[in-house]
Parts: sequence; structure tokens; C-alpha cells
Amino acid sequence: MARHPLAGWFLLAGLLAASPALALEEGDLALSVTAEVPGGAVPYPREMVLLRIRGTYRAQIALEDLRQPSLPHFGWTQLGRDRWFRTTIQGQEARGFERTVAVFPQGAGRFVVDPFVHRLTLVDGGERRLIEVRSNPLPIEVAAWQGPGGPDAPEPWWLPAEGLTVTDVWEPEPETLKLGEPARRTVTLEARGLTADALPPRPVLRTRGILTFAGPVERQTRITPAGPVARVTYRWDVRPGVPEPITLSAIAIPWFDTRARVMREAEIPARIVGARAAKSTEVAPPPPASPWRALVAGLAAFGLGLSAWGFSRHREALAAPALRALARAARRRDARGFHAALSHAARRDPALAAAWRADPGLAPRLAALDAALFGRRDAPVPDLAGLARDLGRIRPPAATPDGLAPLDGPSPARR
Repeated sequence: MARHPLAGWFLLAGLLAASPALALEEGDLALSVTAEVPGGAVPYPREMVLLRIRGTYRAQIALEDLRQPSLPHFGWTQLGRDRWFRTTIQGQEARGFERTVAVFPQGAGRFVVDPFVHRLTLVDGGERRLIEVRSNPLPIEVAAWQGPGGPDAPEPWWLPAEGLTVTDVWEPEPETLKLGEPARRTVTLEARGLTADALPPRPVLRTRGILTFAGPVERQTRITPAGPVARVTYRWDVRPGVPEPITLSAIAIPWFDTRARVMREAEIPARIVGARAAKSTEVAPPPPASPWRALVAGLAAFGLGLSAWGFSRHREALAAPALRALARAARRRDARGFHAALSHAARRDPALAAAWRADPGLAPRLAALDAALFGRRDAPVPDLAGLARDLGRIRPPAATPDGLAPLDGPSPARR
């Protein structure tokens, strides 16, 4: 750290300069280092430990320089700037100093933090003299992980943190994608009590039927008084490679909660790519018109226009083949074959088809058959065997020679 003059202490400096040469007593210059672990537990490797370096000095200080030991068994980062403040020693005004360093032990065992050395240039009787104030060595115990995984396991990634959040953003939403259309997926992990280099590498995002192209990884560490906050951002370009919807599997991220002292699991959520929303955006073609709709509209004109002569003689012969075809399709549970037999019967005998549609017990079931074949995909198919049996019981009313009269207007008066 660069040497710098201390500001804000002119009043104290003036009082000390006006006094005779200082005779320093025990306790006038003191430097201590303490270790803090969230929850007061014995830390595991790579878990954050806060070193609090505190000094109290009853002297006029012109320059200062805190020298930190090498910390060979720890990763470390300083949390903000040094803090100077007013304090007292045995009721006498003094100056307080504080620095916080986050250290991360790299393995299990017992380690010793060597003394910190604070080099102070004091003003003594109008002269300056250099004094070194040392802290005591600080032992730190680091526990070995017990159980599966842990710091030494290659998988899963060891992630000790005070808290972990996962954010998953898609542009556009994956359910709206069509074949070959791209989307950008951005996943952000943020962990408290870690530096960014301790966050895991980019996970593998791969599913058959989906094309993924990985982008760069961004890492950031934000320093706060409570410890570092690490963030890593992963990006992928995602394209559906097949027209069907595909589920992109979830990715589990296990982590160790350093406050609760338990393992937890975060998750990059599963998403469906090219699914329901994509289908809803497409304008579905109208279902093919049921032949029954046109048939019902024209049955009155068509049926009343038939000549009645000889009709009753052929009624049974016309109906029998249609009923046999309906029975065969019902045995096979062939809804489309059943509908084809109905259509054939309607063409051969429109009056019979009109009677079927007019029957209050049959009409809803015939409409349900239309809905199952030409309407909603989830509409159930009615009981074909029962429907064929009930259709065979219906016979149309006998036609009359005057059947065209209602359509052609009143008959001319007979003369």
C-alpha cells in the first residue's frame, strides 16, 4: 500500500506537538488480528474466513504502512479501504485503525497466519521516528469434508457460499420458437462469500433435437463490507432442430450453505423449446367440413323431391349394406371407417340419414363422432357398437307422391 498522510487529526496532532516528548507506555500501540467464520464453525477448504485487523494508537502518527504476510495457504481479497476513527485508551483519546481481509483456505489442516506489521512514523518531541507494531501469529483450523463430494472431488463443483441465486432469461421465450429460429439464453449465478473465480465453469447444455452454441463467460466480483459477492454469466444461442417440442433438461447446482452448514441445491430450470405457444401462434387450418352439415341443410329439399313410388319396396335393400358396413367398422373400432359408412348411406338413402339425424337419441352421438374426427383432438369417440345397433332400429317415414308440393308452392286448382 502506498504511504499517505493521515487527515482529520490536526487537533490531536497539535495537542501532542505542544507537549513534551512522548514516553510510550505498554498498550499505547497495539495491533490484533482475529478470524471470523459465519456461524462460528470450523471452516472447510475454500470457505470464506474474515480476518479483522485492528489497531489502537495513542500517539501522533505522520505516516503509516500496514504490511500483510504472504498467506501461502490462502487465497485472499481485501474488503474495501482501511478505516481510521477516534477511540480511547483508558479514557484518553487515541486513534483506531481497521482493515478486513477475506481469506479462503486451500486445504484442510492447521495453518498459522504470520504477524501483520504496521509501520508507523511517529512525531516525538518535534522529531520523527519509525516504529513497527506487530500482531500475534493467528492459528486457523480447517476441517476436512466428511461425506460425498466436497472440495477434493472432481464432480460436482465445490461451492461454499452464504447464499446462491440463479436467474434464467430467454429472448424470445423458448416455447414460441419454430424450427430453426434462434433464442438467446442467459443464465446468471450470484453467490455471497465467494470470489468470481470460485464459481463453476459453464455447464453443458446439450439435448438431442436442439442446437446450442455457447457464448463467452463473464465473471465479476463485487466487494462489500460483509464479504465479496461473485457473479458469473453464461450465454447460449439455442435453435430447435426438429419441428416437435423438445424439453431442455434442468441442471442441478449443489452448494454448501456456510451459515446453515448444510448442502443445498439450486437449479437452472428445465424449459420446453418449440412447444405449445408456437403451435398456438400458427393459424390452424379449418377442420374439413363434415358431410353431415351439408346433408342436413339439403335433406328437406332433396328428400321431399324424391318420388315416392317404389321407394318403400327398396328401403330394406338400400339400408342393409350400410348397416353391415357400420357393424364391421364398429367391431374394428374404426371411427373413420364408421363415418365413411355413414356418408355412403347418406348418399344412397338421404331420407334414412335424415331420420337418423332427427332422432333425439342419435343426433348428439353423431355430433360427438364429428367432433372427435373433425373438431378438438381430445374429444372422445362415442360407443360405435351401440351407435351402429341403434342406427339399425331407425326407419324413415314413407314418402308420398305430393312430397314436392311444399317446395314448389301450392298446387294449381284442379279443373
